[in-house]
Amino acid sequence: MFSVIFPGQGSQMVGMGKEFYDKFDLVKNLFKEADNTLNFPISKLILEGPKEELNLTANTQPAIFLISYSIFNVIKKEFNIDLNKAKYFAGHSLGEYSALSCAGCLNFSDSLKILRIRGDAMQNSVPKGQGGMVAVLGSTVEIIENILKNNEQNLSVQIANDNSEGQIVLSGKTDDLDKLILILKENTIKNVKLPVSAPFHCNLMNKATNIMSSELNKLNFTEGENKLISNVTANEISNIKELKDLLVKQIENRVRWRESVINMINSNVNHFIEIGPGKVLSGLVKRINKEVKIDTINNQGDIEGLKI
Repeated sequence: MFSVIFPGQGSQMVGMGKEFYDKFDLVKNLFKEADNTLNFPISKLILEGPKEELNLTANTQPAIFLISYSIFNVIKKEFNIDLNKAKYFAGHSLGEYSALSCAGCLNFSDSLKILRIRGDAMQNSVPKGQGGMVAVLGSTVEIIENILKNNEQNLSVQIANDNSEGQIVLSGKTDDLDKLILILKENTIKNVKLPVSAPFHCNLMNKATNIMSSELNKLNFTEGENKLISNVTANEISNIKELKDLLVKQIENRVRWRESVINMINSNVNHFIEIGPGKVLSGLVKRINKEVKIDTINNQGDIEGLKI
């Protein structure tokens, strides 16, 4: 059994998807529709840059979705490979929107619009420079949770992503993160400050939660073809109402990626297909379980070698 997984922010690069854009009219048409939907030349930004503008969260989120959705449709329509036979669809943070759209729960243009709003809301929840994220390497969730609990009087930092064995990302105010870095060093725990402009997936995103709660209620979700795994619970989403609630909660809550992958494997998934730019999720899955088969689809050759 296989699952299809979709990457989140950090996978973007100028020129992503260019091979598919050059070869397939289907992709050219999706890029054109995206430009019209957003009233902004996102296709030019993806193909030509500049990188700094592509890296703005309000641009990154719809851009990564557009690439993931385009590749998914090339696999399905140009190569007649039925990815909807997957046991589960799952995505990392914004990748969850790629998953639900490819599963048929939300149409293409609504997905683009809501991700533009989501990116903008998350970017503007905290004044620039006042929040950030730190990656912790080689430790466990339990150890980090203990450190945070023991220091909760002095600083407010949350686990934003539980990505894989030995890779955890923390979010909080810049001052609090600086204090925490010193504590991590005292405990000889390796850490790296991430080049992001906002503290995603923590309670500092409260303004974005309010915006998304209102905006998601305006959208028309439908029952999709595939079972979706939630970032918030790491479990299967049972209905549309729960999906909406979890998409709102996702803004401030931990992305439980490690648990999501483990739960899928425990449900007899032994093959993961990553669809979208880069291979970040493939690397994480490999760290979680070395036995499962992983395919990363970044070019036409990858599709030709795909067996499901």
